[in-house]
Amino acid sequence: MNSMRKSNRWLVGVVGVLVTSVLFLVPFAFVFTMAAKTSPDAALLEFSWPAQFQLWDNVVDVFQARDYMLIIAFINSTILTISSVALMVVLGAMVAYVLARRRSRLNPLINALVLAGLIIPPAVVPTIWVMQSLGLFKTLPGLILIEVAFGLSFTILVMRAFIATIPREIDEAAIVDGAGPLQLFFRVIFPLLRSVIVTIVVVQAIFVFNDFQNPLYFLPGDQNATVQLTLFNFQSQFVTSYNLLFANILIITVPMLILYLVFQRQIVAGMTAGAVKG
Repeated sequence: MNSMRKSNRWLVGVVGVLVTSVLFLVPFAFVFTMAAKTSPDAALLEFSWPAQFQLWDNVVDVFQARDYMLIIAFINSTILTISSVALMVVLGAMVAYVLARRRSRLNPLINALVLAGLIIPPAVVPTIWVMQSLGLFKTLPGLILIEVAFGLSFTILVMRAFIATIPREIDEAAIVDGAGPLQLFFRVIFPLLRSVIVTIVVVQAIFVFNDFQNPLYFLPGDQNATVQLTLFNFQSQFVTSYNLLFANILIITVPMLILYLVFQRQIVAGMTAGAVKG
C-alpha cells in the first residue's frame, strides 16, 4: 500500500514537472525563435525555426534604438527596483514586527487596511492628483513611493507570519541586556528574517522590474522610461517590427529569470517558513 502511494506521488510529481516545463518552455522557445528571425519572417508570427538566424543583429539593433534608450531604461529600472525593494523590506519588517508583538485595539483596523491594500485596485487619477500636489509626478522618487505603497501589504503579511514564529524570549533577553527598541529590532530581530527577506526581495524585485502599468501612468517621458516601456519602440499603429519586439522581450526577461532560478529554493522556504514553524 505504501509503495503504491509512493509511486502515485512520484507519478503526480513527474506529471507536474512536465506540465510546468511545457507551460514555461514553449512560450520561451517561441520568443527566442521570433527574436532570431528577420523582419519579414517574423511578421508571419509562425512558431518555426528561423530561415536566417540573426539573433545577435537584432539584439544590437534593440540596444541602439532611439539613442540607446534601452540602456537608460535598464538604469532607471535598476534604481527603481533596488530603492523600492529596500524600502519595502525595512518598512514592512518594522510594521510586521509591531503587529506581531504588540496587541492593541487598532490591530484589527490595521490588518483590515493591509488586506485592503491587496484587494482594492489602485485609483490612477486621484493618485496623479496627489503626486502633482506633492511635486512628485513624473519623477523617479515618486514612482518609488508608488511601488512601495502597492507592494507593502504583501510584504507585511509574509513577514508578520514569520515574526510570529520567533520566540518572545529573544526580545526579553535583549531588553534585559540593555537593548533599546531600535537595537532590538535591527540587531536582534532583523538578522533572523534573512530567509523571508530573500523571498520578499526576489518576488518584489521581479514585480517592480516587470511593472508596466505604474511607469506608464506615473513616469512618462523617454528619459524616464523603464525596460517594459521600451516595448513601444518597435510597434506603432500601422507597423510592428516583431523580430525586434521579441528580441527586446528576450533581453528584459533574462535578468529576472536568472534571479528567480538562482533563488527559487529560498523563495519557497521563505513563503512556507511561517506555516511550517507555526
